[in-house]
Amino acid sequence: FLRKLLSFGFYTGFDSDNSSGDFSEANHKVPEMLDLDPHQSNRTGKHNGETEIQENGIKRHRTSLPAPMFSRSDFSVWSILKKCIGLELSKITMPIVFNEPLSFLQRITEYMEHIYLINKACSHADPLERMQAVAAFAVSAVASQWERTGKPFNPLLGETYELTREDLGFRFISEQVSHHPPISAFYSEGLNKDFIFHGSIYPKLKFWGKSIEAEPRGTITLELLKHNEAYTWTNPTCCVHNVIIGKLWLEQYGVVEIVNHSTGDKCVLNFKPCGLFGKELHRVEGYIQDKHKKKLCVIYGKWTECLWCTDPTTYETHKKTEKRGGEQKKKSVSEEDIKSENDEADDMPEVQDTVQFIPGSKLLWRINCRPPNSSQMYNFTSFAVSLNELEKGMEAILAPTDCRLRPDIRNMENGNMDVASKEKERLEEKQRAARKERAKDEVEWHTRWFHQGTNPYTGTPDWLYSGGYFDRNFSDCPDIY
Repeated sequence: FLRKLLSFGFYTGFDSDNSSGDFSEANHKVPEMLDLDPHQSNRTGKHNGETEIQENGIKRHRTSLPAPMFSRSDFSVWSILKKCIGLELSKITMPIVFNEPLSFLQRITEYMEHIYLINKACSHADPLERMQAVAAFAVSAVASQWERTGKPFNPLLGETYELTREDLGFRFISEQVSHHPPISAFYSEGLNKDFIFHGSIYPKLKFWGKSIEAEPRGTITLELLKHNEAYTWTNPTCCVHNVIIGKLWLEQYGVVEIVNHSTGDKCVLNFKPCGLFGKELHRVEGYIQDKHKKKLCVIYGKWTECLWCTDPTTYETHKKTEKRGGEQKKKSVSEEDIKSENDEADDMPEVQDTVQFIPGSKLLWRINCRPPNSSQMYNFTSFAVSLNELEKGMEAILAPTDCRLRPDIRNMENGNMDVASKEKERLEEKQRAARKERAKDEVEWHTRWFHQGTNPYTGTPDWLYSGGYFDRNFSDCPDIY
């Protein structure tokens, strides 16, 4: 049961080579919104019989991994962690058996699984509806952690990951810009030049003996270019309980504030802690207010299921009825219920809710159904299954530092666990040797695609995209594999 400890792996990994991630500011370059060359990005062909081009020209991504997940029942996380109470968890080396075949950089890319919410925000003329869509996107970003029992691989210093999805209308690039402390920077843009999404993630982990807590650090920024708006927020705190004994479970808690820096509107979301009897587990409750602090709507739901919104008066009336002891039945919202309350029901997956539905509410978001074989694939979503797909001809296009080319992750995905473990050890040793060589020669590490700077909206330290990645000049990329 202790394998479930690693559900919180979305934030960071444990394994480390104890090397220092020295970094310095790169030359600033204004990010360019380049038109993507269709001959360069529309990669065709099949890989392991999974990827193919449909008749309409849209690429069909694979629906399963090359090999099923292995059993972790013979391994104990506690046997490792009991020696590490009080230590910095990012410096603990964990056996590969506890990993999932994705890098943390790929895990960050799962933010984009619900990109349709950004598209909705771009399409709305009403700023309140835009904020509702952005709030739903922020909640959906942490939903990928639900039931994930493996930890992602720690990125090597200088490691990158790119993803272009023409069917979804975006491209994405990330880089591991520091090793200690571990910092991952990312940048994404709409292929229609309608949005920019960027940020950096460097959580602080605390081990309390019975639980592990990941305190979020780093600013996330979404810019809607058509509306000349910018939104910023920080993820909630993630905690895994019952590390020593009992059934492990994960919760997200804390207040997330999403600020529209153009209008002054703010969305305040309270990810509620579980409480004594678990009544509040996974619950999210909050509101949107204008610059005068007038509440415009109330948002409620669960980050593992769905998110709804309603007007403040209706919500308060419902709460008062509850307090009076009124009989409030929890409604299992059917497809017919959704259609009557939300004219966009066709976009919603078929999932049963446990959230108490308030009549008149509008559905903002609902979690995607996972594929039938998800439990045999590390509980990946369909989106996650496709992230490490290496199609024919991609090696000639990708940067040599791309996660897809990591031999330890590739061998693990293919079920070659012994080879994957040896490759992981080799890469960590290579990283240690490179760090010692830089120290010997007094050479500083220089990031390739991001530079240290200041977030233009919050004024806080941030890692900003330097531009130029999609020019595909990879001649000076480091040799990390």
